[in-house]
Amino acid sequence: MRSGVLLSFVALVVVGLLSAGCAVPAQGLAVQAAVQENKAVTTEPHGFAEVVVDTGWLADHLDDPNVRIIEVSVTPGLYERGHLPGAVNFVWHTDFVDTVRRDIVSPERFQELARAAGVDDDTTVILYGDSNNWFAAWGAWVFTLYGLEDVRILDGGRAKWEAEGRELSILAPSFAPGTFTASPPRMALRAHLPDVHRIVEGQADGVLLDIRSPAEFAGEIFAPDGVAELAVRAGHIPGAMNMPWGKAVNEDGTFKSVEELRALYASVGVDGTKPVVVYCRIGERASHTWFVLSEILGYEVALYDGSWTEWGNTVGVPIENPAGTVWGGQ
Repeated sequence: MRSGVLLSFVALVVVGLLSAGCAVPAQGLAVQAAVQENKAVTTEPHGFAEVVVDTGWLADHLDDPNVRIIEVSVTPGLYERGHLPGAVNFVWHTDFVDTVRRDIVSPERFQELARAAGVDDDTTVILYGDSNNWFAAWGAWVFTLYGLEDVRILDGGRAKWEAEGRELSILAPSFAPGTFTASPPRMALRAHLPDVHRIVEGQADGVLLDIRSPAEFAGEIFAPDGVAELAVRAGHIPGAMNMPWGKAVNEDGTFKSVEELRALYASVGVDGTKPVVVYCRIGERASHTWFVLSEILGYEVALYDGSWTEWGNTVGVPIENPAGTVWGGQ
């Protein structure tokens, strides 16, 4: 059993004991208690080939009944214009999130969607998408959070598949309903604002990793050009280290080697000796880094999906803003 699963179980038990009458999420307390009890803060990596598949492997498994392919792209209509044969389309802003509350999709709704895609408990799910697999990684995080054991990402995503001239289809597949049963969420994989605040205040051990661009991290800009989700403050969470998510991939969007990845993150103090919390603006880019650190390298990593749009808009929490940029300032 991977220690991450053990931590999740302990976290669930503690939260169950503390949740009555508690209005603030207690995940951070539970995870911290689990880490202190278990001591181990790293897990055995699956092995690169167990969580990442290349285009050749997937081409050979398009008709494998134990494999389900899911596209999660940012660009609207991309799936409809052509997708990998047999791929099911998941829309990130409706299928993976609650459209009324700012939260991830409920386990009941997610189970319904996964079963409609023909997913069983022992299915191998391969996710891919555009933008170097940003939201494919988000999908991998949600699938893993809800208990599917065999979740992988297509190395290089759509771009590499298309660059190699491989087959695309415009036909939406239909599968017999699957039997996947969503488990209670593995809370060791997710951080909430109180969890992050405890690290900032020195009440919990952990490394905060901001994977946004250096300009966002320094507070020179509030968000990348053209995005709608903003915070009224610029900068980063106090004590966070910065390693842009794109550093983890090669020019063609494929993941760098395990050795390169370990060295890359060790250069900013992320080496698996402490639990890590990753964040970005709304959680999507950070999910890519979560996948690298957690699933490829085997570190204990939680995704703070509230990210900067929550932290930067929250009254009473501190920030660091090296550029001194002020909302509405001249």
